[in-house]
Amino acid sequence: MTGDLPRARTPIAWRPVLIVLAVTAAIHGAVATRFGWHRDEFYYVVCGQHLAWGYPDQPPLTPLLARFAADLPGGVLPLRILAIAAELGCILLTAVLAAEFGGRARAQTIAAAATAVGPIFVAASLLFGTTVMDQLFWAATLVTVTRAMRLGTTRAWLLAGLVAGLGLENKDTIGVLLLGILIGLIVFHRPMLRTPGPWLAGGLALVILAPNLIWNATHDWAQLRMAASLSAKQGGPLGALVAIPLVFVTGAGALIVLWILGVRWLSSADGRPHRWVLVAGVTALVVFIATGGKEYYPAPALIGLFAAGGVWVQKRGSNRRPWPILIGVTAVLALVVGLPVLPLSAENALRSVDPEPVETFGWSAFAGQVTAVASTLPLGTTVFTSNYGEAGALTHYGPGDGLKQPVASGHNAYLLWGPPPGTTPDTVLCVGEFGPDYLRKFWSSVREIAPITMPDGVINQEVAKHAAIYLCQRPRGDWTTLWPGLRHLD
Repeated sequence: MTGDLPRARTPIAWRPVLIVLAVTAAIHGAVATRFGWHRDEFYYVVCGQHLAWGYPDQPPLTPLLARFAADLPGGVLPLRILAIAAELGCILLTAVLAAEFGGRARAQTIAAAATAVGPIFVAASLLFGTTVMDQLFWAATLVTVTRAMRLGTTRAWLLAGLVAGLGLENKDTIGVLLLGILIGLIVFHRPMLRTPGPWLAGGLALVILAPNLIWNATHDWAQLRMAASLSAKQGGPLGALVAIPLVFVTGAGALIVLWILGVRWLSSADGRPHRWVLVAGVTALVVFIATGGKEYYPAPALIGLFAAGGVWVQKRGSNRRPWPILIGVTAVLALVVGLPVLPLSAENALRSVDPEPVETFGWSAFAGQVTAVASTLPLGTTVFTSNYGEAGALTHYGPGDGLKQPVASGHNAYLLWGPPPGTTPDTVLCVGEFGPDYLRKFWSSVREIAPITMPDGVINQEVAKHAAIYLCQRPRGDWTTLWPGLRHLD
């Protein structure tokens, strides 16, 4: 074990940390099912019903959990409970990380509260998905690696490898964190790399990841192609250069000062044993900017900086007044922007700031609108959607609304499941953000029946992008001919 590492962890301040957890759980639970499903939740459940070791846009862990949750009674509630549990896990692990850094009760409480109210964490826990789970696995990896470095035992390193491997089966972006940790060890704890622990941990993580790697290799590296598509849509490295640093400001809200103090503490002599955490965060910024990653990809690095900032406040901050104020201001901002706590009209007005709350509204009405049209068509007429959210909503709500037609899409994982049943797409009800000119590439006759609308004037993605219901006839080939052009990754 490297000599400058602490030999014991500070005890967890359970009482204040549990208070933070309880308040967070109560607030999130109060609005967990206020509106309804999110398009991504439909998608994860459908993916989980098509079990595989991977999908074009994620590894299998989140879809598997979503499938099990959806089998429980309560509609979307079991999925939201999983999302809240992941958020609570991030909060608790932030406190544990602060304790690993030597932080006592004040440091742990401030760090835990910062994660609890950080807008980037609150918004991610609105729905169950790979993002909130990715935050959890980043937090768990930071804690288990810190613990392994302190204990120096093979068992501790294997636990870190297990956590990292499961994280890789949830979202491959955690691989950048692991790269940053390796660089941090090379720079600051090279003797640690002469022990078997870190290498055994890395080997275990790769063994757990192997099935997903094999799946990708046999599916033309679909996740890499998806990442390239998302990068181009983001604007590539130039777009990421603007968006990612902005998230480190807006994602922390008024607590931006805390992670700046965390950087300061990790850069000090006191923080030197844990300076690898700072290296890991910088690596995440550089890699995700260089590859044009989405703006929220490196955000979980804030967990390490919050924990370090809490330690700085405990050891050097004498004024206690600003922190409750900063935490309170950030909490209000995060709740208003990230969770559906406002009247529907106000949530709709805030769509330009964060569209996700209103994206959980109106899917049953969407399904009813499509079903009303589909019921006038012969049985067996395919309903073909432009994206996985529309297909998932119709799969979930359609049977209850009387939809008897098969539902298909060519979007992301749906493209792997093949074209609709039958050989000829003579009459198809196309639903979504297609546009008539696009559809005329595949059908000679395209007639718009009605635009997609949402109740109470809500503007979601479908309304904003002028989605509509189209009756398409006289195809320009059979499904085998049309299918390659109808598939898309984005």
